Amino acid sequence: MKKERCLLMSLEMCTYLRNNERALDDMNKKRVLTVGVYDILHIGHMLLFKHAREFGDFLIVAVQESEVVRKYKPNAKMVYTTNERMFMVGSLKFVDQVVAYREVDDIVKEIEFDVLAIGPDQNHQGFQRAVKWAKENGKEVVVIPRTEGVSSTILRDYLKNND
Repeated sequence: MKKERCLLMSLEMCTYLRNNERALDDMNKKRVLTVGVYDILHIGHMLLFKHAREFGDFLIVAVQESEVVRKYKPNAKMVYTTNERMFMVGSLKFVDQVVAYREVDDIVKEIEFDVLAIGPDQNHQGFQRAVKWAKENGKEVVVIPRTEGVSSTILRDYLKNND
């Protein structure tokens, strides 16, 4: 923040703006939102984040809370907690912000974004409602292709069969 810009505003406002300049810069960026579980990170996730980021300037990744994953997939064997998954995803260079979410059709109403980036397999009713809401509210929706031959299920099966 340049000193001369502060001359026209109160000291409190100038201090606030100086302390929050990065947040203000982030507000002016085109924000992309993508969501998922991300329990076993793999190259497909990395490419998803890379390609999603290409649709904007700021990538927000929403990580689904473990208890919700277990609600829909009672037999799911989660390797990492929600906080651990958020930490790992947030450590990636393509990711600017990580948030936890419960339901996809709720998180799209709670987060400020311009583009919703989803995978072709993200098509259950919650995603259908989220996509509908996004389109009705002027958000762009893009479908990022899967990385062939790679998935968390394939990795789990590989590890299980190659002990």
